Amino acid sequence: MSTAGAFYPSTIESLYCDHHSWLKGWLHRRLGSAEQAADLAQDTFVRLLNSERMPATLDEPRAYLTTVARNLMSNHWRREQLERAYLDALAQAPREVEISPEDRAILLETLLELDQLLDGLPPLVRQAFLLSQLDGQTHAQVAEALGISIPTVKRYIVMGLQQCYFADLSFAG
Repeated sequence: MSTAGAFYPSTIESLYCDHHSWLKGWLHRRLGSAEQAADLAQDTFVRLLNSERMPATLDEPRAYLTTVARNLMSNHWRREQLERAYLDALAQAPREVEISPEDRAILLETLLELDQLLDGLPPLVRQAFLLSQLDGQTHAQVAEALGISIPTVKRYIVMGLQQCYFADLSFAG
């Protein structure tokens, strides 16, 4: 629990009462959707409730709320982008490769987990890893596609594998 101790729930309650409507409006202007804005505003306060790092007092509560909301918005857009790419790939698949709605949901969730898992990698490392591991490209193909050397591709793939390995250990612990 944070240093807020017994004040924590009342801090969230006062933040919610004082700033929820404002935050929802702020999100609505950025998202263009009242429903998405309401969902993300709610998610912002849920994130605060689950946070162990929230300060006991806030000098700039709206700045704090917008920081949390921006992170959630970024995750939301990233998820939408990944979902669109996945649905586009499914639409291009041959009819014989029909996937059940349950399998689609599992595959999408796996892609989202993989995306989060590789989030800490530099973009070029991530791209090399995905080209190799998901697209099945050889080291030479990856090197040519990215304009880097084969030893660099190998180093990047090792970095990706290490990221997955150490993330797996932290989930297990």
